[in-house]
Amino acid sequence: MQAKQDIAQVQFERHKDFAVRVEQFGNESQTVVVIDNFLADAEQLVDYIAERPDFGEQDSLYPGVRAAAPKSYLMALYTYLPPILERVFGVDSQAITGVESAYSLVTTPPDQLRIPQRIPHFDSTVPTEFAMIHFLCGAEHGGTSVYRHRDTGFEHVDDARYPAYMASLEAAIREGREPPPAYINGDTELFERTGSFDAAFNRLLLYRCPILHSGNIAEDFNFDPNPRTGRLSLNTFLLNG
Repeated sequence: MQAKQDIAQVQFERHKDFAVRVEQFGNESQTVVVIDNFLADAEQLVDYIAERPDFGEQDSLYPGVRAAAPKSYLMALYTYLPPILERVFGVDSQAITGVESAYSLVTTPPDQLRIPQRIPHFDSTVPTEFAMIHFLCGAEHGGTSVYRHRDTGFEHVDDARYPAYMASLEAAIREGREPPPAYINGDTELFERTGSFDAAFNRLLLYRCPILHSGNIAEDFNFDPNPRTGRLSLNTFLLNG
């Protein structure tokens, strides 16, 4: 174990039980890559952020607090993900021009959620950009699900679909179908869940940014702000814009 090393100097190895599976969901066969046992000594990532006062205020969309990931983690992503991007999605990893990665903790109670936080979201409208969630917590904190928008049938939102999707959401709100102040965690009047993935420590999910998705936050969820015991994850975007 390298627990006492400065994480900036750590070269993360793949876990000896690194395992990849590819799953597809919905009418549009949206692809989600599930990597179990991603990194060896992933506990160091928890130790790093638990010992630092780096978590900042929530941004405009994420229902919690965030802090920047260490560069050593970004190097691990650059090392281990390109073959998967190329094999599963047919994307040349050289086209990835930027990486944004942050620790994330869900801490916002339901009665403080804005409307965009009560429904599934997409991370960008660019199908050659990718999003990841790397769970640093267990299944008791809830996983992630992918969804279909009932009124349009959309399971992803790209540039061509964006105007129709937004117009449909706005119409639903005008008609009195505004989602209640709660986290989505399954089927609702506006959305249908098409697939779900449990959290598991050191499990990483990889998918295209336009996919409609949301975390599974149960009604009895404990909004624990402690990185060691709360819903800690590393959320990453691979960008080419």
